[in-house]
Amino acid sequence: MSFSRKIVLSVAENKLVSGFIKKYGMKLGAARFVAGETLKEAIEQVRLLNKEGLVVTLDHLGEFVFDEAEARASTQACLDVLDAIHESGVVSNLSLKMTSLGLDLSKELCLKHMHLILDKARQYDNFVRIDMEDYAHLDVTMEIFDELKREYGKHVGLVIQAYLYRTVDDMKRLENEYETMNLRLVKGAYMESPKVAFPNKAEVDTNYLKIIDMHLQSGHFAAVATHDDNAINHTKQFVKQHNIPNEQFEFQMLYGVRPETQRELVKEGYAMRVYVPYGNDWYGYFSRRIAERPANAFFIIKNMFRK
Repeated sequence: MSFSRKIVLSVAENKLVSGFIKKYGMKLGAARFVAGETLKEAIEQVRLLNKEGLVVTLDHLGEFVFDEAEARASTQACLDVLDAIHESGVVSNLSLKMTSLGLDLSKELCLKHMHLILDKARQYDNFVRIDMEDYAHLDVTMEIFDELKREYGKHVGLVIQAYLYRTVDDMKRLENEYETMNLRLVKGAYMESPKVAFPNKAEVDTNYLKIIDMHLQSGHFAAVATHDDNAINHTKQFVKQHNIPNEQFEFQMLYGVRPETQRELVKEGYAMRVYVPYGNDWYGYFSRRIAERPANAFFIIKNMFRK
């Protein structure tokens, strides 16, 4: 992890900073990365993106819930998202973090909530992506995913992070064990120990290209989630060289990040899915976006002085 990224994440944990941003952040510029605080606002943004040929995955923001009532509320929010997608007719699926569903309270509670969500996704023939979180939750996330994958098949997928040493082995197991394996491939956004993750950006980038190639060659569906031109161009060249159909992969980017590139990829004939977060609990997500590209902090500062 870069020194600047460590600084940003450390500053984000400061109570004075977090209090200020939580109070004024949406007005000052966080709305660039978060599609509103309500589901209604988010659906309207999805509708606009769909009109430009972009598909979406919606995420009701929230993580590290330690209260059962909050976990139930987060579960209901996910159910509401699936209902809203179905009722509005927008083209979107759902992404979620299992810590928001009570994973830190108990595995059983989280599984109960996941079953409710996936029952509805299957009813609507929709798809739910389980986000991978910090390393401390990796093993239990894999355990739950395996159980759900065996029951819900094509309706559930997972995120794989390139910065972890164990990622290639995890992917090989998943690809060999299941008939269909829809994976979102990312570099990784959490602050992890060099004991479990590549500390050097160049090593992460190399491993990222490796897992893209590996998953595309496996015949499974690959969601290449990146804003990195090198990774995008590499993917384009690889699928062309290996005659991999466009239906076997899609690009994914974050809402508010490189929107012009998103539209260019659509014009080139590629599937482009936008990760659209919304909700009141947006601060942790927003902090990671700033940490990934500290220049985004200047966008917020610039807006502060405009007020």
